[in-house]
Amino acid sequence: MRHLAQRVIGYVLCGVALTACFAWGASAQPVRRDIDYRVIPQPQRVAGGARIEVIDFFFYACPVCNELAPHLDRWSKQNLPDVYFRHIPVIRHDSWIPLAKIFFALEAMGEAERLHLAVYRGYHMENLLLAQERVIGEWVAKNGLDVEKFMTIYHSDDVRRKVESARRMTRDYDIQGIPSVVIDGKFLTSTSMTPGVAQVIPIVDDLVRLVRQQRLEKN
Repeated sequence: MRHLAQRVIGYVLCGVALTACFAWGASAQPVRRDIDYRVIPQPQRVAGGARIEVIDFFFYACPVCNELAPHLDRWSKQNLPDVYFRHIPVIRHDSWIPLAKIFFALEAMGEAERLHLAVYRGYHMENLLLAQERVIGEWVAKNGLDVEKFMTIYHSDDVRRKVESARRMTRDYDIQGIPSVVIDGKFLTSTSMTPGVAQVIPIVDDLVRLVRQQRLEKN
């Protein structure tokens, strides 16, 4: 029942038209404020030093996050030298914490990049109840990890601190729906602002270029 409830919440929050995707041609107009993206009310401090930070705010139970994830994965592998990309699980309810803890435990083990999409597959394609520790343990073992080590990290104080940090970031970044992508702590776009899920990526590209331009003008 809880698994079903999480799926329902995911569909409600993932406010997006799941219709046919539109091609993004060379003649596309410049990125538009309050249409293609919005400005976060209180700009946030960024990680990654001088690089442009791009954050994927996601929830593993969200079906649209699942749809966007492979697009973001391919985008992140462009190896743009001035871009720092990372994932932050959105936490709106305590029932979302177990899935967030999976991500943070994988991250602590250096396995998040390899298994991030696999968590989505487990939840959405294999219908695994990944909020249950027994199921988590089975999934961890299936993916070649030390179950005892994983569960120790899963229950650690460090992961609890990261969960609380993610909860604060959900609020401070004004995350109203998922998935959302934040560029440089100040610009936010989401699938609810584009004609299709894949069209988030060109908007992210445009916003990265906008930040580059603003930095050049500032200097």
